[in-house]
Amino acid sequence: MRMLARLSRRSLTATTLGALLCGALFAVAPPAAPAEASAAAAASPTVTLPPTGTHGFPFLAAAEDLGSFGYAESEYFISGTATSYAKSGLWTSDGRWNVRASGTAPYKSRLLVRRPADPAKFNGTVVVEWLNVSGQLDLSPDYWFEREELLREGYAWVGVSAQAVGVNGGRGEIKGLKGWDPARYGSLVHPGDAFAYDIFSQAGQALRAPNGLSPLGGLPVRTLLADGESQSAGFMTTYVNAVQPVSKVYDGFMVHSNSAIASPISGVLADTLLMPNPSRIRSDLAVPTFVVLTETDVPAAAIARQPDTTSVVHWELAGTAHGDQWAFDLGGPTLQKSAGAAAPSADCAAGSAPFNDGPGHWAMNAALRHLAVWARGGARPPSGQPLNTVLRDPATGLATGGVRLPDVTVPTRTLTGSRDTTGSGIFCGLYGARDPWNGDADAWDRHDDGDPSDPFFPATAEPVLSRLYPTHADYVGKVRTAAQRSVDAGYLLPEDGAAVVDAAEDSGIGG
Repeated sequence: MRMLARLSRRSLTATTLGALLCGALFAVAPPAAPAEASAAAAASPTVTLPPTGTHGFPFLAAAEDLGSFGYAESEYFISGTATSYAKSGLWTSDGRWNVRASGTAPYKSRLLVRRPADPAKFNGTVVVEWLNVSGQLDLSPDYWFEREELLREGYAWVGVSAQAVGVNGGRGEIKGLKGWDPARYGSLVHPGDAFAYDIFSQAGQALRAPNGLSPLGGLPVRTLLADGESQSAGFMTTYVNAVQPVSKVYDGFMVHSNSAIASPISGVLADTLLMPNPSRIRSDLAVPTFVVLTETDVPAAAIARQPDTTSVVHWELAGTAHGDQWAFDLGGPTLQKSAGAAAPSADCAAGSAPFNDGPGHWAMNAALRHLAVWARGGARPPSGQPLNTVLRDPATGLATGGVRLPDVTVPTRTLTGSRDTTGSGIFCGLYGARDPWNGDADAWDRHDDGDPSDPFFPATAEPVLSRLYPTHADYVGKVRTAAQRSVDAGYLLPEDGAAVVDAAEDSGIGG
């Protein structure tokens, strides 16, 4: 039988993961004149159009034809004076953090906007994503995870270049927006990540009450949701706890794949050591926060677990990964369009297991719809059970507990949030792994810590699909039952449940 999972030097450890989740690159803010606390409320920036530039399209412009979905894409600059913050009083793990204004600086950044071309199709909700810069350039991971729900339901989506690395560049080949297209972005100014929180607040203000052009083309905003994944989720945690009580800009928050420690309010990486460990979500806000963790995230985030309340709900997703095949495939063409060979690479070792292709996007679709309803005063989402990534099912290698969608309750392969990272790049471990059940025929089926289905001796054979599901009808029937249970529980949307059943019917599984 499989033994309890153990930490391995060849696997992504909680310590390494924490560094990746929180270790996006902070720009050190230059000295700025002190400001009065009254200046901390979010200002309304000036909104203008960018020049055409050399490329003729925005960085991270969608490679797919958004028009075929009834959507239009545009880009706007926002500019003004941003405020930085500093701690006021003692910060503890309960997240009830006070701040004071500590400085001001001029800035100019950008918004990437995708919205329904027909105003009648707009559902009134805008998802504002804090673009991720872990790869040294702007990325939109939650747009990719949530894309189906966004486009089919008429949301507007706005990506904000909130951080200095995305604008000014860092160690990557592409030196930020300004380096990628100086003719388009050369006028941008980012004073450092101490000001990123207020820049994000002002982005929300520009959508609610435009000063100049309307980034949403005049669409009336009913609900404004803030969203951040991975490194951006660390900033989102600090924003919820410290900045939202001051700015009061957003109606709800999606915190996707954060770690146990929030990002520093100073924007200086070294100051992470000064943040409360763990950094929990404050539970006294008038607006809701939805925290969604994948299997990859739980080892580094579990210490920050807290009870669900009327304003905070957590899901931990079994069989999912921090980044997965879905997001990789959907985002890849867009990254290639803008970055080409300079796009960040997972850089996994040749011959290692393929990426996790689990149900992360299905869960994020449901989470987004729940949050939108919740933020408008509707029902709170259902709570999820804690995930156990150590005690795994000895027969399937799947984690136990957590939110369990049909890919996990009617399994056909092992799905994990970790993987063997021997000989791989730093981002490889974030994509988890999948192991098809094919009689241990794969190169990675070695019954060691690089084998997703059976990481420890003594060796255990993979499940045999024809024994699990004697007929195709048996398999489809079990998937249909599992999908309905997930829909009834609130973890899967009805239309996605139907898609899961359709995929089962189209498969050759069973018999």
